[in-house]
This record gives sequence, C-alpha cells and structure tokens, in this order.
Amino acid sequence: MYELVQVSEKCYYINSPAKIGVYAADEDHIYLVDSGNDKDAGRKVRQIMDKNGWHLTAILNTHSNADHIGGNKYLQGQTGCKVYSGGIEAAFTKYPVLEPSFLYGGYPCKDLRHKFLMAQESEVTDFSDESFPKEIEVIPLPGHFFDMVGFRMPDGAVFLADCISSRETLKKYAVSFIYDVGAYLETLDMVERIDAKVFIPAHAKVSADIKELVCYNRDKVYEVAEKILSICKKPLYFEKILQEVFKGYGLAMNFEQYVLVGSTVRSYLSWMKETGKLKAMFQDNVMLWESAVK
Repeated sequence: MYELVQVSEKCYYINSPAKIGVYAADEDHIYLVDSGNDKDAGRKVRQIMDKNGWHLTAILNTHSNADHIGGNKYLQGQTGCKVYSGGIEAAFTKYPVLEPSFLYGGYPCKDLRHKFLMAQESEVTDFSDESFPKEIEVIPLPGHFFDMVGFRMPDGAVFLADCISSRETLKKYAVSFIYDVGAYLETLDMVERIDAKVFIPAHAKVSADIKELVCYNRDKVYEVAEKILSICKKPLYFEKILQEVFKGYGLAMNFEQYVLVGSTVRSYLSWMKETGKLKAMFQDNVMLWESAVK
C-alpha cells in the first residue's frame, strides 16, 4: 500500500484505498489528483514527495468525498499548496460537515461525523482561477457526486475519479453510491467514448481500455433499478424498501451503510419516478412508492 506506480511519461498513482494521482509537470511543479482519506495518508504522500525531491504545487480534487480530500488539510499546512475544486464540491471541501449532513438528511449524529464521511476543512481555489495549469483538461463527470470531475493530462493519462467501480467492489457491495442516476448513466456513455493512453479510476484497475468495465457498471445500475422495481410491486414506505434492498443483496446495515445505500436508493426512486417507472403517493401521512408499470 502507498507504492508509487508510473503509468505514463509524466503521470503516476499512489496505490491507496482511493488512488492518489501524481502529475509531474516538471521538477518544480508536482500536482496531486486527490489526497487520500486522512492526515496519515497525507503524511505518507509527503514522504513520497520528499523521497523523490518533488515540490507539491497543488492538489486537484475530483470531488469532495472524505476519502478523496482527507489529506488536503495536512498537505496544505505542510507545503502551502493550493487545493483546486469547483462547484458544489468546493463548498463541501471548505465545509465538510455538509457531506454527512447531506447523506443523513439532517444534522448528523456522532456516529456519522468521522473521517470516513467528514474530512477536515481546507481552503479551495476554483478551477477557473488563472493559476490553474492550462495544460490540464477538467472533464465533468457528474452522477456519483454533485460536480465530480476527472482530469486529462498532456501525456494522455486520464484520471476518472469514482465514475466506475471494479467488478470485485460491485459484486461485494452491489449498490454503489450514486447521487444522480440519470447523470451517472450519461457520464458512463461519455466515458465509454473517451480516447486515452491510460485510464486511472480511483477504485478500479488502471487500464488502456475500460469499455468492458463501463458496460459492467451500467448493467449493475439497471440491475439495481429492476430490483427496486420488483420490491415496489405493492405500495411500500422507504424504510421497508431499504430493508428489502439490504436483504436482497445480503448487505449488513450500520450507520455508514444506512446513509450511503439509503441516499442511493432515494436517488433511484427519484430517477424512476421521473422516468415513469414508479409513482409516489401519500396515505395516512406516510409516503409510499409503487411500480407504475403493470
């Protein structure tokens, strides 16, 4: 863990739970793609930087999930580097309590206010700032999270953040976190058409060809949607739907899984309502979901 692996002329990744990218623009300008999940990850990254004689210029955040921005504060404090982010992700990075608050749908209890769901705050600079390296292309990748992005580097390496998961992850957890299902499917279609020398997803193997994995991720989305649709053959309230999803996929519920899978299931319900597959109704002050497909 935390080995440095070179994947192209100027790009590397640090092998960690969420891969940390490295773009070596030149001897004096090193850019990270994300920073790991906590201060310890940041410290290990700093050791790699020092070992290679690299000076960290900036961190390019793909999105604001805690496992991607957790090392920001430490590295920013140690090196004075900038942290680039954009849109809603910048707000979540600056005010990280927004992540567990959003997931829970209210003020998060202590069981949700920890490093896996709430990073430490860091100061951010928008991608539009004139100091952002012009040779790096910011690629919008909405769906998994609000304004998630990837990056195309000048040597043909493309960092894809969390827009695709590995087969192993999807087989184990089945329901991967998605904020906007419709946008996520559009992102998969777009990513499938991208031409690059090498793709570096945060949670899947590095590869020169990711089309098969993109298709697998897309198929899993439709599988989960069909599972929810089958559960909603009769009117059900959300907690019952969530329970059936957990039972159907053999998942174990705890605070983290409750909010991550729960938020995702709500996103599926919204998407299927807007696409005409589900309908919502209110009975005895209870919101019920039912299949609209007979």
